[in-house]
Amino acid sequence: MRPFLLCLMSFSFSCFAQQKTIGKIVSIDPKFDELIARDAVLEVLADTFAWAEGPVWVKPGQYLLFSDIPNNTIFKWKEREGLSVFLKPSGYTGILPYSREPGSNGLIINDKGQLVACEHGDRRISVMPLAMGGKRTLADNYRGKRLNSPNDIIQKSNGDYYFTDPAYGLPGRDQDTTRDTKFMGVYRIAQNGTVTLLLDDLTPNGIAFSPDEKILYVGQSDGAKPYIMAYQVKGDGTLAAGKIFFDCSALNKQGLAGAPDGMKVDKHGNIFTTGGGGVLVIDPSGKLLGRIETTQPTANCAWGGDDGSTLYITANKMLCRIKTKTGGK
Repeated sequence: MRPFLLCLMSFSFSCFAQQKTIGKIVSIDPKFDELIARDAVLEVLADTFAWAEGPVWVKPGQYLLFSDIPNNTIFKWKEREGLSVFLKPSGYTGILPYSREPGSNGLIINDKGQLVACEHGDRRISVMPLAMGGKRTLADNYRGKRLNSPNDIIQKSNGDYYFTDPAYGLPGRDQDTTRDTKFMGVYRIAQNGTVTLLLDDLTPNGIAFSPDEKILYVGQSDGAKPYIMAYQVKGDGTLAAGKIFFDCSALNKQGLAGAPDGMKVDKHGNIFTTGGGGVLVIDPSGKLLGRIETTQPTANCAWGGDDGSTLYITANKMLCRIKTKTGGK
């Protein structure tokens, strides 16, 4: 990451509405046009971050939260109010410096309306009320061994959490000498707090459920194996053997760089995943329908807006949005 001077200045949307749009819409299949209009534009709402990640929409307040990992900060963006700091520190409470990416990464709002964060530096999953603060730890170890640097998380309708734990946030990444677990895992946190290892053979990153929660998708950020994997979810919450759902290799060879990172699934089961030049839109059969090309390394996305049809995208130092014809479930 390049050195970065944190800017706390508030930006209003009216300013950015007069500024730039980036990228382009690439329709490959007619089904794509039913999801995103060909004349849709990708608006830049702010562009002052070191590496933006983990966006989540807060419905009660109608605002977006997202992480700036290197700056150990969660930002808030709201229409007509613009940008402000929501929480700092967001993912590391020790003595700095720690690593290039000490802050929070993936964020969700759980079924109780609380903020759940994947914290790189403190190597844990935390939960915090939105209004009052006061974090507590949901998970920071597996069988007594510390997690690496939790990356992304989702919650199942029964209350269980599923999260990924690669080594990107550690000072030495996968070669870090403080690693307790020698693999990069996918885990489940049961309602009683029990942490179960589900997968230990990936370089996992983004994670999402199909709308019926019968399939778990996991993005693998491995340059040699830039795959999205799909796993049938068993009745007990564990996973059956996986298969490659989508391979980004062909796109990478076309110059569309990026392995799968964050992802979201719309109400029809289409996967909106970062990787391959921006955001890829893939139908439930694994067919690529089209792309939102951002021209930037792209980290994650989230549904939001008044009716849930706006896709917010974190791309490098930018926060962007695009209006769609679909939305989350």
